[in-house]
Amino acid sequence: MSTASTQLPEGRYGRSSDERADRKLRVAALVLGAALVALIGYFAYYYVGQNKISAEVIEFDHTKNTVQVHLEVHKDAGVGGYCTVRSQAENGAEVGRADFHFDGDATRIDKVVTLRTTSQGTTAELLGCHSD
Repeated sequence: MSTASTQLPEGRYGRSSDERADRKLRVAALVLGAALVALIGYFAYYYVGQNKISAEVIEFDHTKNTVQVHLEVHKDAGVGGYCTVRSQAENGAEVGRADFHFDGDATRIDKVVTLRTTSQGTTAELLGCHSD
């Protein structure tokens, strides 16, 4: 008669060391993923939270050496800042650029500003607004 083996079948009972290492890697990946999501959330909040001035061009009218731009500015009360406007000629060359400052307690400002140009501008483009 042969003697029966007393050894357990391999891989049938308990965890192997490879499975434990895989679990540790999975946990580390989840922790790093959560940290990355938190970092992206922080930067998104910082970018959106710090933008206290927004504006849009309502309409514009151009003459030979100027462009009249009607800006509507929304901002927090008491915050000062500026908006940058530019104009381009028909061929796409930039013919004028200027910063227009806004301050005071009003939260909505409607203002027509005049942008001087080096030649006739055919566009009025708002490049952005920033707080002081």
